[in-house]
Amino acid sequence: MPRNARRTTLADIAQAAGVSVATVSKVVNDRGDVAPRTRARVQELLHQHHYLAPVFRHTESVEGPTIEVQFKGGLKSYVAETLEGIIDSAAESGASVVISRASRAPHWARDLVSAGRRAVIAITSVYTTTHLNELARAGLPLVVLDPLHLPDNRVNSVGATNFAGGLAATQHLLSLGHRRIAYLGGPTMAVCNQARMHGYRAAMEAQGAPVRDAYVRPGEFTYETGLLGAVALLDLEEPPTAIFAGNDEIALGAMEAARTRGLRIPEDLSVVGFDDTSLAQMASPPLTTVRQPLREMGGAALRTALRLANGEKVESHHIELATELVVRASTAPPRGATSAHR
Repeated sequence: MPRNARRTTLADIAQAAGVSVATVSKVVNDRGDVAPRTRARVQELLHQHHYLAPVFRHTESVEGPTIEVQFKGGLKSYVAETLEGIIDSAAESGASVVISRASRAPHWARDLVSAGRRAVIAITSVYTTTHLNELARAGLPLVVLDPLHLPDNRVNSVGATNFAGGLAATQHLLSLGHRRIAYLGGPTMAVCNQARMHGYRAAMEAQGAPVRDAYVRPGEFTYETGLLGAVALLDLEEPPTAIFAGNDEIALGAMEAARTRGLRIPEDLSVVGFDDTSLAQMASPPLTTVRQPLREMGGAALRTALRLANGEKVESHHIELATELVVRASTAPPRGATSAHR
């Protein structure tokens, strides 16, 4: 059902069932004074028409709208810091937030509406056409944070300038004199990973630095990807002198792989991450990384969800916030080279 389609009413159900609106209302509110056959017929029609009782109207005036925030996987630093932005923005807006792991139970979207949710914000979750159709039938707007895949045109999303971030990270390493620079990334088909990798390639090509096939390794946005990927890179006959990692967790895994080889960061290997989570500052040495404004992204997602829940139009289906390179102690010129700052 399109977002602006008319919602099925009690009168529609009553006409289809051949009963009064009062009878349908009794069934919806689980009143006992309805004949079993009539109740069954009305319930079947309610199900067929995806009727959703607007229970949220009874609580919004007191508590404000409630937004469901779903995430997939573990509660990692990236997710936690994004959630902080959502929660802070909700407090400022007078809204409530319910946090849960992504669910695909039958009729999950209808259940969310029945529980009083007005919109859904998804972090690191993947939604298929089937899921989007169910959300549309339920009249629930969806906002995706940093989408892993190109979103359907029915989906609003919030992200960051991933290409510019990848470009800045690689330009930084090139300016220090590195030419053998590798990219350890996330899933091949993830939109954010592709953009970061393309930024890396664009910077390398602009400087005439070769991008070797063995230097580009996809994986997951995990510590293990960094650990195993860096081991493979360091085993090469001509290993890289610098690694640009697709996120901070991958970067920390790469740093640990170097440590176990007796290599020092940044004297023997420079490493750059992406996100600027709390992990970056706690790393040893502190990690040079691309700051993705995670809290601000969470706030933007919450405000967008509230506008959509109120039936307002938004200027753009996708919002991108600026990234920024944060230079710390994990990068330096390669051995025997001088930096070429511009």
